[in-house]
Amino acid sequence: MRDLISVTGMILKTEPVGEYDRRVVILTRERGKIAAFARGARKQGSRLLASTNPFCFGEFSLYEGRTAYGISESVISNYFEGFREDFEGALYGMYFLEVMDYYTRENSDEKEMLKLIYQSLRALLHPGLSNELVRYIFEIRALAVNGEYPGLPRSGRPWLASTVYAVDYIVNAGVEKLYTFTVTQEVLSELSRIADTYRERFVDRKMKSLAILDEIPC
Repeated sequence: MRDLISVTGMILKTEPVGEYDRRVVILTRERGKIAAFARGARKQGSRLLASTNPFCFGEFSLYEGRTAYGISESVISNYFEGFREDFEGALYGMYFLEVMDYYTRENSDEKEMLKLIYQSLRALLHPGLSNELVRYIFEIRALAVNGEYPGLPRSGRPWLASTVYAVDYIVNAGVEKLYTFTVTQEVLSELSRIADTYRERFVDRKMKSLAILDEIPC
């Protein structure tokens, strides 16, 4: 019997392989981002059918093959089922997963990124927070966790004091307290400009899910 490795993580993306299998990318607390195969996961009645979809968060038992991991068992603690009834929120969530896939690496310490994506998805499902605000907080904090935060971009006019305070909080607050505030429309507009500036400077490809989001009327 093969030795199993237990990891805690979230599935960032999945793709079909062959007739019944899936290849998934999991952001884990123990081993950073990893790819794994789920044999027979697309068969009706498979114990891995529901637990190898994007957003699934929980514990995965893996075995090491010669060139890749395989998933033996999974115990999912959060499926983020709310996205099934929230199309716009699900699009934001898919964008967040795409950003995580872009930033994170295999065998790197990605604990903070894992905490960030988990709390950010929860925030998208919170009725008291706008998806736009959650998005800008997520984008700025992801940049900071990745070690690329350059400070506030130069502007033709000074940023509002409330914006400066909000960005400082986003960069430095504990992840658990990250989504505990709201802002005025003026501050939200400035956060949008800041996040857009950072994205254009540091992200060298267009995210597919973001292209869809940008087509949604405000």
